Formats: sequence, structure tokens, C-alpha cells
Amino acid sequence: MEKITEAGGKAIAVGCDVSDAEQVEAAVARVAEELGAPTILVNNAGVLRDNLLFKMSESDWDTVLNVHLRGAFLMSRACQKHMVDAGFGRIVNLSSSSALGNRGQVNYSAAKAGVQGFTKTLAIELGKFGVTANAVAPGFIATDMTAATAERVGMGFEDFQKAAASQIPVQRVGEPADIANAIAFFTGEAAGFVSGQVLYVAGGPLN
Repeated sequence: MEKITEAGGKAIAVGCDVSDAEQVEAAVARVAEELGAPTILVNNAGVLRDNLLFKMSESDWDTVLNVHLRGAFLMSRACQKHMVDAGFGRIVNLSSSSALGNRGQVNYSAAKAGVQGFTKTLAIELGKFGVTANAVAPGFIATDMTAATAERVGMGFEDFQKAAASQIPVQRVGEPADIANAIAFFTGEAAGFVSGQVLYVAGGPLN
């Protein structure tokens, strides 16, 4: 927020549970009232509840699907009316390379694969209103979430990153800026003829 205001922009922080329809509607309404119509939406809320299938609880499944997939649905539904009225909109959904399958992440993989189908359908439904929808699918990105995964499997984060980098063609792990750059492209004017696409940002080909 500080960087935005220092650059002369206006920003507010609005917290909500993206899996709760009433909270989502209230949050989007506040943004529209204080900042104007939300015509750019990045669905980036996420949680992990990793476990092998036989150990995974219903709560583990529901929590991950609710945040990643239901959350993207509720936020997109709440914002699309503003985008349609404006005749312009950009929706970017965060998928993952785990959408292709990843041991111990049956819930997360299912949610992230669902995000891809969701994105392609949004592109079909909303394109005639000037709204594009695309997905970014990160590979290994150095974040607090991957640091927590390293801790869970009993590895130091540096060693965890080195092990991951050795399997990546560009021989390094990703940084948050790598994902931000991809999102910035999809949300810009230059991407007006790009919709329904899934971009893997993973240091090499995945799909």
C-alpha cells in the first residue's frame, strides 16, 4: 500500500474470507465505493493442507477447495458486474504446476486444475463484454508457503531450494516478481487479445 500511495495512487486494504459469499460481496462493494469499479481482479488467495489421500480429512479437502476454487468463483462473480458495466475487465487466476499432479496434494492439485477449467469458461462467457480471463501457473516459488513445506519435510529452506533448482531447466527457483511480471502482462492493455490461457511460469516446459 505504501508504494502505491508514495507513487501518487490510492489504496486500501480490505480483509475477507474469500470462501464466504457475504464477506466477498461486502469487500467488493467497499472497494467499488472507495476506489471505483474493480476492473482488475487477481485471485491469489491460497492455503495448503497437504497429506496423502489415505490420511487426508474431509476438512483438509474442503478448506483447500473452498479457498482456491470457491473463492475464485465468488470473487469473480462479485467483480464481473462492475467489469461488464465498464466494458473492460481483467481476471487473472492463480493455478499451479501442481494442477498436473503432485504427490500429497490431491486437494490442492484438484483445486488448481479446476481453476484452469474455470478460467477458460470465464473467457468464453465474458469475452463479449471486454473482459479477459487468464491463469498463471507457478512452479517452485520461494515464498513463506514453500518455506513451510520445507520445514514440514524436515529440510532447511536453502537445501530445499537447491534440490528444486536442480530439477528446473533454468537452474533456479522462482521469485514472487516472476509471477508478478506475468500477471502484469495479463492485466495490461497489450493483452486484450489474449484470453482463456494458462501460462506456466516454472523455469521450463510443463504443459
